[in-house]
Amino acid sequence: MTITIASGKGGTGKTTLSSNLSFYLASKGKNVVLADLDVEEPNSSLFIKGKEVNKEIAYTMKPVWIEENCKFCGKCAEVCNFNAILALPKGILTFPELCHSCYACSELCPTDSLPMKPHRIGEITEYKSEFAFVEGRLDLGQEMAVPLIKQTMEYVNKKYPSALKLWDAPPGTSCPVIEASKDSDFVVLITEPTPFGLNDLTLAVETMRVLNKKFGVIINRYGIGDKKVEEYCEKENIPIITKIKNDKEVAKLYSNGELIYPKIEHFKNSLDEIIEFFEGLK
Repeated sequence: MTITIASGKGGTGKTTLSSNLSFYLASKGKNVVLADLDVEEPNSSLFIKGKEVNKEIAYTMKPVWIEENCKFCGKCAEVCNFNAILALPKGILTFPELCHSCYACSELCPTDSLPMKPHRIGEITEYKSEFAFVEGRLDLGQEMAVPLIKQTMEYVNKKYPSALKLWDAPPGTSCPVIEASKDSDFVVLITEPTPFGLNDLTLAVETMRVLNKKFGVIINRYGIGDKKVEEYCEKENIPIITKIKNDKEVAKLYSNGELIYPKIEHFKNSLDEIIEFFEGLK
């Protein structure tokens, strides 16, 4: 089973939940893998003091112009839907930041003037703790997170095909979240009971419905704000998996990079409710 832990906004508690849940599942003898797919700013490693066991460089393929082959027909610019190629009368300009590695320009060039070459985008690092942990980390200056997210998931799926996989997704509702969610069996949407939380939750719900994904909601910091998130979920027939109480001690432990469930009983009880919900999905 593959479960994506997502949210409509940052700071709702995805990493707190995913890291604690992974440790708790491992303590129960479950074969679990956690992947940090927030590749632009991964932070799960702050809570998982694992030993590095493997590192791979991640690449995408980008076109490189060979001037001596080119007849300046302009076909490459015509077929590029992302404006990553500009055909000038005496030259071809490529913009790697805009390239989606679709190969159209290279494959349709009549003179083989745009061969695809590897272009480094980041790193995929595997750690061993009480469970397997894989982190994707995008290089500074890289524009697109989706290719690295895809490669990180492929790495985990290939190496741990039978494990319970938890994807710690990027925040928001844009392309990175869609990539991290589209092939999952279930998506957990973490929110908080505030007007901002409700607004971003509705956007995340709309996204999951477009993707036709099964999903449920976890309300974090329960006790602040109002009841409008609960009312929304009831109206839309969205299951509330658990409600995690607002607690300063949880914030203190998180700020120190410590696990929460061994020290906060109500947090552990919420994890039990999450596991029970997942078991009911099988």
